[in-house]
Amino acid sequence: MFGLKNWQRNRLASRRFPNEWLAIVERNVPLYRRLTPDDKKELQRHILIFTAEKKFEGCAGLQITDEIKVTIAAQACILLLHRKTDYYPGLYSILVYPQSYLVQKTQHLVGNLLVEGPDIRLGESWHRGAVVLSWDDVRRSAADIHDGHNIVLHEFAHQLDDSGGKGDSTPVLQRRCRYITWARVLQKDYQKLQRDVIRRCDTLLDEYGATNPAEFFAVTTEFFFERPKELQKLHPDLYEELRHFYQQDPASL
Repeated sequence: MFGLKNWQRNRLASRRFPNEWLAIVERNVPLYRRLTPDDKKELQRHILIFTAEKKFEGCAGLQITDEIKVTIAAQACILLLHRKTDYYPGLYSILVYPQSYLVQKTQHLVGNLLVEGPDIRLGESWHRGAVVLSWDDVRRSAADIHDGHNIVLHEFAHQLDDSGGKGDSTPVLQRRCRYITWARVLQKDYQKLQRDVIRRCDTLLDEYGATNPAEFFAVTTEFFFERPKELQKLHPDLYEELRHFYQQDPASL
């Protein structure tokens, strides 16, 4: 089974990366320009495999194009560089809406009271099965690589988190001996962000990261790739843990 999968992936990765796809990546994914030549080649191989294995589905009338698939795949696969990977094994479909979309959200209040209402979303990651994205927001968040916001990096960080089987910001680490340090550092910075949000202090990290540990991991992933030098300066221990986890050092580029 695994031998056949590896054979199929090696075959896919050996194909020529289409010039049309390269033009899409260079135009729509500015993070690509920061990569070394070797990393660019590795990313291209990942994109070939990812787009072949995952199903892209258009929602609300959106027609899936190569531009949509390649733009999303390129950003999702940046998180896989230098890592042993099974390409988000719990993920089967990427659902893409043309714009932000409405879902019905249920809130649990005091006294077992349930309140339902519409919630506008730019994207979401399901524990197993799918990632949902707004195409407008995919393009918008990818275009500005200095604002610390990237919807694809955020939602696929959740997929990495969930692949660890916990969904609590302890994703699969390359070296298990790093779990204790990882947990200590992320917990420390997560609690600091919570305190700063309560006190209304200015923070580098988006306050949405204070929602729970999983959102903290996703938010810090966005900043790690988009504003690495600032993250390294203000959160050096956190940056170091992310550097070990992603096997990348974007602050050095």
